[in-house]
Amino acid sequence: MDALAHAFKGRRVFVTGHTGFKGAWLCLFLARLGARVTGYSLAPSGTPTMFELARVSDTLERHHIADVRDQAALTRAMADAAPELVLHLAAQALVRHGYADPVTTWSTNVMGTVHVLEALRACPDARAALVVTTDKCYENQHWPWGYRENDRLGGHDPYSASKAGAELVAHSYRSSFFAAGGPLLATARAGNVIGGGDWSLDRLIPDAVRAMQQGNALPVRSPHATRPWQHVLEPLHGYLLLAARLLAGDTACAGAYNFGPDAADNLSVATLLGGLQAHWPQLAWRLDGEQHAAKEAALLYLDSSKARQELDWQVRWPLATGIEQTAAWYAAAARDPGGARAFTEQQLEHFCA
Repeated sequence: MDALAHAFKGRRVFVTGHTGFKGAWLCLFLARLGARVTGYSLAPSGTPTMFELARVSDTLERHHIADVRDQAALTRAMADAAPELVLHLAAQALVRHGYADPVTTWSTNVMGTVHVLEALRACPDARAALVVTTDKCYENQHWPWGYRENDRLGGHDPYSASKAGAELVAHSYRSSFFAAGGPLLATARAGNVIGGGDWSLDRLIPDAVRAMQQGNALPVRSPHATRPWQHVLEPLHGYLLLAARLLAGDTACAGAYNFGPDAADNLSVATLLGGLQAHWPQLAWRLDGEQHAAKEAALLYLDSSKARQELDWQVRWPLATGIEQTAAWYAAAARDPGGARAFTEQQLEHFCA
């Protein structure tokens, strides 16, 4: 981690989506590395939120509550921040919400990315940018092997297809506007993340926490579906390794990278719940027998060989440790909500040790 601290200390970094679960953890990670962070995002959604509990705004130089679909506001905010690095995480990030509101999903994930990259073009100090998408940007063939970065993009549902669209936007801007100079641009594709502080609706662990608090059994739609589970700090570490190489001017890294767990950690939903029950014996779940119109993939797996070979990225916590740390975070937050910042930083220290 010393090399990352050297790469980011004093750097001006512009983060979109900083009030979300992943964005909040990223801002605290960047603060630990000594970066000067400006955040741009919608207001934190729901109660509680990781952003508010962990007092993430205290670590920021600037904090903008605004929409990436507002091109004028975004351009002003980025110009004021004069970033050297832009990390674009802002998105409509839920598959089933994409079915309920496809227009917002497409406009946020595709045009929001266009607006970020247009604002980037007007920043003379920008040296690098990273657009974060998802493992679901691939056209799912239900293969028993992992998808590689050169596999076909696609997605039948609005969320997945819009994230494939964001990948195409990034490729277009890299080829059309940044090929002959300007910032180096890469994209990052990660799988399902777990970790303390996620209270999003329609996500497995936040739904499990709410079910336990209410004394209910968690309804599970697809217990045998497998996902590339990993603790949230794993892909964030990968993003920062990639961004550091871009900041250093490594043109070979201006492309797409997968950040997924080891093959052994591609587990079924039921197996993950069993791991949580070892720490939360009160957790109970039941099969959700209702019919759901939203179709979800049963099998999805990333091949992250490229990140391992080119960036020397390695999974630092096996999934069992990630589950343990996740369960511990929620337990600590239930006991002492005011201590969320402290025990979040303790987990960061543990991860970075």
